[in-house]
Amino acid sequence: MAKKNKKNTKDESGNRLIATNRKARHEYHIERVYEAGVALRGTEVKSLRQGHASLVDSYASPEGGEIWVHDMHIPPYEQGNRFNVDSKRMRKLLLHRSEINKIIGTVSQTGYTLIPLRLYFNARNRVKLELGVCRGKKAYDKRQTIKERDLDRDRDREIRDYRRD
Repeated sequence: MAKKNKKNTKDESGNRLIATNRKARHEYHIERVYEAGVALRGTEVKSLRQGHASLVDSYASPEGGEIWVHDMHIPPYEQGNRFNVDSKRMRKLLLHRSEINKIIGTVSQTGYTLIPLRLYFNARNRVKLELGVCRGKKAYDKRQTIKERDLDRDRDREIRDYRRD
């Protein structure tokens, strides 16, 4: 079986996927999802076009009436020389003022946090970040999620085996 090229991975809506935070769906209950633009420098976009990025351990927070993403790793562009910037710098998220106000109101409540879920190029070749307003899962919630996933996998395996016979 041929290995999929990471650069050509597209989701169901035709967006070209750069990075996902698969751990977030296991660690958090996702209450609401927002799509935000990301303010980037030119060499960062070139690095993203090569499919290089990581959302592991990244988070977002409101500061000064704006939303900023922290610890999102975009490695330096190899041909970027002096125009490269710090790979883990804070990056501003571009949202409508009403969305920012809703997010700040929700995150100010105890237990909510902002977690980046996916980073992708949309149909107009703009870099977008799917941002989730999340609440942390307890240990028993994680066990329940694992149990449901295993049951789904077993059910799918039974159906597949039944169709083969």
